[in-house]
Amino acid sequence: MSAALWEEDWFASARPARRDLWRGVEAQHQVATMRLVDDLREQELLEQLLEASKPPLPPEAAGLHFLLATPFRYVSPWPSRFRPADQPGAWYGADEPQTVAAELAYWRWRFFMDSDGLREGELVTQHTFFQARFEGLELDVTVRPWSTRRKRWRAPDDYAACQQLAARARAAAPAVTAIRYESARREAALCQVVFDGRTLSLPSAHLQQTWNCKTTKALVLFSHHADRLEFRMA
Repeated sequence: MSAALWEEDWFASARPARRDLWRGVEAQHQVATMRLVDDLREQELLEQLLEASKPPLPPEAAGLHFLLATPFRYVSPWPSRFRPADQPGAWYGADEPQTVAAELAYWRWRFFMDSDGLREGELVTQHTFFQARFEGLELDVTVRPWSTRRKRWRAPDDYAACQQLAARARAAAPAVTAIRYESARREAALCQVVFDGRTLSLPSAHLQQTWNCKTTKALVLFSHHADRLEFRMA
């Protein structure tokens, strides 16, 4: 497949980059533990016990804030665009919060439709969108010559080409630490997958937003203040 997807000299286009990226996580961690305790001391103790029960962080994620480290800590049985199933994690971000919402909307809907107990109702969740900084070696597949394979990188549900590219990029010398790509869920919107936690940081004044999400079998709604985003699903 690689011969049809790229030429080896294309990897020379990788360049050092610095970008501020948005990511969204479901805002449930502290709320979930608070329901089980009577005061803040008990909550702190419970969260310490939960932390001790989690898989150890890989060396490249040691010392990271949990918002940055979590994707590297767990091995998921479900594949993502640049990560095969049961492989080490990858951190996904986007240039704009609206793109984060579009990407999350697809995955919330997939989860909803795969859950027998949810499919005929609705699911309301709250999400924290936050901004992090990437500094590392980036491969940008939105520009030529990589963009000549745009349809393969943006395939809505076939990730084979992207996963093969990620494996080759991570094996390069020097290793590519992130791939910049176009969202398959929002036209002309840009995303980033980061493979090495050491290239990520949370600036002291990093931005955060709270978004509310409503998922049904027909659509997913995201809202934040005056922003109202509606994603209709097949």
